[in-house]
Amino acid sequence: PFANGDIHIGHLINKTLKDVIVRYHTMKGLQSPYVPGWDCHGLPIEHKIQEEIKKEGKNFREMSVVDVRKRCFEYAQKYATIQSEQFQRLGILGDWGHPYLTMAPSYEAQTLEVFARIVEKGLVYRKLRPVPWSIANQTALADAELEYQDVTDNSVYVEFPLTKPVDGQPACLLVWTTTPWTLPANLAIAANAEVDYSLVRYTRAGQDRLGVVASELRERVFAKANVPHTLVRTGTIAELLGDNLEYRHSFIERTGRVVMAEYVTTTDGTGLVHTAPGHGEDDYETGLREGLPVYSPVLFNGRFDDTVPEWLRGKTVWEANPIITKHLADAGLLFAEERITHSYPHDWRSKTPIIFRATEQWFVAMDKPGTDGSPPLRQMAEQVVSKDVEFIPAWGRARMEGMLSSRPDWCISRQRAWGLPIPVFYNAKGEPLLTPDAVRAVAKRFGEKGSDSWFTDSPAELLGADFKYPPGFEAGTLRKEKDIFDVWFESGSSWRSVLQCRPNLKFPADLYLEGSDQHRGWFQLSLLPSLAATGQPPFKQVLTHGFVVKPDGTKVSKSDKEYVKAVDEINRHGADVLRLRCCSVDYQNDIPASPKALQEFGDKYRKIRNTLRYLVSNLYDFNPETDAQPVPLNSLDGWVSAELDTLITETREAYDAYQIHRAFRLLHDFCSVQISAVYGNAMKDRLYCEAPAAPIRRRSQTVMHRIVLALTKLLAPMIVFTADEAWEFITHKPGKDAELSSVHLALLPEPSGMDVSADQREEWKLLMALRDEALQQLDALKKQAGLNKASEAEVIYQVNDDALRQKLQAYGSDLEDLVGAGFHSLAEKPVDGAAVTVQIVDRRNDYPACARSWKRRPDVGQDPEYPDLSLRDAAAVRSLVK
Repeated sequence: PFANGDIHIGHLINKTLKDVIVRYHTMKGLQSPYVPGWDCHGLPIEHKIQEEIKKEGKNFREMSVVDVRKRCFEYAQKYATIQSEQFQRLGILGDWGHPYLTMAPSYEAQTLEVFARIVEKGLVYRKLRPVPWSIANQTALADAELEYQDVTDNSVYVEFPLTKPVDGQPACLLVWTTTPWTLPANLAIAANAEVDYSLVRYTRAGQDRLGVVASELRERVFAKANVPHTLVRTGTIAELLGDNLEYRHSFIERTGRVVMAEYVTTTDGTGLVHTAPGHGEDDYETGLREGLPVYSPVLFNGRFDDTVPEWLRGKTVWEANPIITKHLADAGLLFAEERITHSYPHDWRSKTPIIFRATEQWFVAMDKPGTDGSPPLRQMAEQVVSKDVEFIPAWGRARMEGMLSSRPDWCISRQRAWGLPIPVFYNAKGEPLLTPDAVRAVAKRFGEKGSDSWFTDSPAELLGADFKYPPGFEAGTLRKEKDIFDVWFESGSSWRSVLQCRPNLKFPADLYLEGSDQHRGWFQLSLLPSLAATGQPPFKQVLTHGFVVKPDGTKVSKSDKEYVKAVDEINRHGADVLRLRCCSVDYQNDIPASPKALQEFGDKYRKIRNTLRYLVSNLYDFNPETDAQPVPLNSLDGWVSAELDTLITETREAYDAYQIHRAFRLLHDFCSVQISAVYGNAMKDRLYCEAPAAPIRRRSQTVMHRIVLALTKLLAPMIVFTADEAWEFITHKPGKDAELSSVHLALLPEPSGMDVSADQREEWKLLMALRDEALQQLDALKKQAGLNKASEAEVIYQVNDDALRQKLQAYGSDLEDLVGAGFHSLAEKPVDGAAVTVQIVDRRNDYPACARSWKRRPDVGQDPEYPDLSLRDAAAVRSLVK
């Protein structure tokens, strides 16, 4: 995470999912280390320090860069420590004593090693080209730092007069734009050579005019201005205009050319696209092809410079929109205007709209082959994404492919103080010194002293005494680059400083796991440096999870304090309740959460905890090495043992497929149904009333011991503290697991390997169906005759098949315990119908109740020594007395 503030509920989801996966694979017997780390550089921390400095009454811009960076370092260090403690409170297993920090000198040095390898391949260049620019923060932005919001803007339809008449009359090109402020930078108008255009005659403001517009859009465009028109003729732009492809700018004394571009469509607008190479990626590419200058009259603060008309100078781009619109109207060149709502990019930190502005920036080329003969970066990325990397969920592949196909060259420079400096030097002519040797020389210095040395040391000190200067560069004349790296380049190089530089780790990683927004961010911007530097992706699998949302589906923001303070929720509910809640939801979708939902979820946690508690409490006198009994298949113990085998197999399969919510459901349902509703309920009589060493009691304890071991291990990745607590009680007894101090050091359970035939499973299925019928009858008797205790009834199994009768007889007292009855018997039934039916009979008036087990049985009173007990209970008491 970013070292900025306490952990929030999004961290809770993300870190829990990672931890469950790490712990599960560790318990599979695999070496599964997790190295925690923090992104430490970046704008949010620098902003926070700016605010603190202002509160102190100081001027941020008057402070030295070193002082600002020192404050930022201390802030990041503080919150990395706080978050580390909070994550450990959440039960996250990791090498907390040796985390990675992107601001650590060793990490910075390795990031520069990645950069040196990319420089080595000739993929890094500096150029004046348009990039997303945050006016609020006065820095370039990466695609991953943009978020899109719907905004309502004024769009204009502008008449650009052609320099020569058409058919002997003045004519104009009709152009539409949603950003009037970019019109001062207009240098061309783009048309599509394949589109059909119309030459149209119309009268506006009392003047006859000719205009050119795409034929498909003609009716729509003229309806905007409510202007009648007459079609003169249609054709391609070349057929309509011939060589008359020059026009006059609408309010600046210069001419532009009509150029061709395939990206011009007839989806909206006029089919003629205003082109400003300094303010758009497509425009820039067109300008390069046509030899147009990359002109951007907008300064870093969003204000126009002195190259624009006087009435615009010093105005912000947002102030300029209405001014330009009015100027066009006054000049008689505003064909129409309208308010439109559209999606527009915003700076994800300041939440303010950005602009596209040409500035000198450093880039990593996406479509240039490496000097070593390696394919272009985009080609490599598209290939590994389509073939070599597994995406979970699978739709992540198509999403990543789409983003890679359309992304521009990566702008890696930023104009801030708190970050890793780009290690470039300039000579007196302004020529850059950027070589692999120079980068590695600086990396060595950063590894020794940290990146603050860029601001305190001279170029000669940074490069070292052994550095060989290329021709044209001398130590005493060099100046240092002021830009820092895009923080995504730093975080995207973690595979190098973490995986490749730690002997206990390996490259590539098995899994990268983050929120779904990281297809554009960390996933993509880790993939690109790794491919450029090593030719390999940094991961084998990419798993994404949704965002935390409110119950109504709306996004959780940092102003929603009750959602953000994850630490408060941990203290209120306990870490395991929150972890289990995270595990219970399908993370592939957005994850609804609220304080109320967390509180209500506590019941599910308590069901699991109470199941473990029930099982452990009944093993207080059980020694698995001396008391274990064989478990026959034709028993409830055999049935639940087979159910446990199924649980182990299916839960492990769910974990392996990263279907953590399915693993939770299997475990919770097993506790609720197989244990609580069926087996645990059925075993109470024998556990409490049989003689302590009775084989049937020991048999049930044998099974319960296996169940609680398996359940605790399978639950351990989810509820880490509860599982360890249960483990303490389980391992008070002898056995191989007792040697382990923690359940998290144990191996996962394996199925018993018991051979269960299809006939046996059908037999169990029949028993459960008979149980269901018996319970319905008990419920009816409760309502009709007030029979509140099943132990006061007899369950009679009516059988018309001798072989089936023998099979049922083998279950013995299981037949009554299955429904909690006081007594069971087998009787003949007519041949017609099912081979076996069940009947519940109220015995309150027929049999006395045992004073110990409360069962009504015909043998109560038959032992003269204990006349108020059944024969079974009398024998049990006698064994205890002896």
